[in-house]
Amino acid sequence: MTKKIVVLGANSFSGQDFVDLLLENSTNEVIGISRSPERSEVFLKYKSRKELSRYRYFQMDMNADMPALLELLDRESPTHIVNFAAQSEVAPSWEYPEHWFRTNCVALAQLVNHLRKRTYLTRYLHISSPEVYGTCVGTVKEDAPLNPSTPYAASKAGADLLLSTYVRQFGFPAMTVRATNVYGARQQLFKIIPRSVIYVRLDRKIELHGGGKAIKSYIHIRDVSHGELAVLEKGQLGMIYHLSPDRGISVREVVQTVCDQMGRRLEDVTTVVDERPGQDAAYVIDSTRTRATLGWKPNITFKEGISEVVEWVHRYWDQIMSHPLSYQHQA
Repeated sequence: MTKKIVVLGANSFSGQDFVDLLLENSTNEVIGISRSPERSEVFLKYKSRKELSRYRYFQMDMNADMPALLELLDRESPTHIVNFAAQSEVAPSWEYPEHWFRTNCVALAQLVNHLRKRTYLTRYLHISSPEVYGTCVGTVKEDAPLNPSTPYAASKAGADLLLSTYVRQFGFPAMTVRATNVYGARQQLFKIIPRSVIYVRLDRKIELHGGGKAIKSYIHIRDVSHGELAVLEKGQLGMIYHLSPDRGISVREVVQTVCDQMGRRLEDVTTVVDERPGQDAAYVIDSTRTRATLGWKPNITFKEGISEVVEWVHRYWDQIMSHPLSYQHQA
């Protein structure tokens, strides 16, 4: 049976890859919604697909256009909704915390409270973050206590707690995914991996906050999209699922891998700066539940993923250089 799937935040890095996977692997009708105008193929993988006849895009802001968004959802009556829409950067959340809570908590409350009264929705996938746990020590499973270290993380933790109350009280058909640091071609240019590739090519210094000692768990975006699709299709309602690689890697090692692939010495392209406030020492979470119950596992090696990013930057260099390389805040 053909499904109608709405992807909120479809213009985001993670959202666009999920849309691409949906168009590649099914005959479902897909509707994308984001607050910004639809971007070009430089940042949207699905734009080159012949299956675009099954995709429609709407520009709507969850904060400014919520009544119109809810009207659209009721008119389209999707069976599945996947919500990537969020303010998702850590450092700027210290300057404008109210913007993060407005999108990640208040807008979500309006959306979910509306949807829980509708009968058309059968599955809702909420995209969270392991940053809700704070610094991850030992084996961090899905029932670990929430201990956020930044306004961004606190807003995501608040969203998760809000959603869990609707699951308990009303049987809202939600599932939650927490994936570790995603990367890949088409990622925001200010993120460490594309930024490192661009800076090496420009011969600009890459700043290693705290010397790059912080441990991250980088996982390729397509592996994450496969995991999210598995949860959407086969996950147990009300459950939380982790998506993570087999081991963590320091930011310094990440930049070293970029340097190796571009023929440069780490010492020549980096400089050490102070650590960011609220930076957690590690994001290493356990994904045993997802692997065991849904048959998921990551398949793209880190070196393969970095090679893809390098190739993407080279291929679209002129277009990429027409975009800002730093984070541009949008309230």
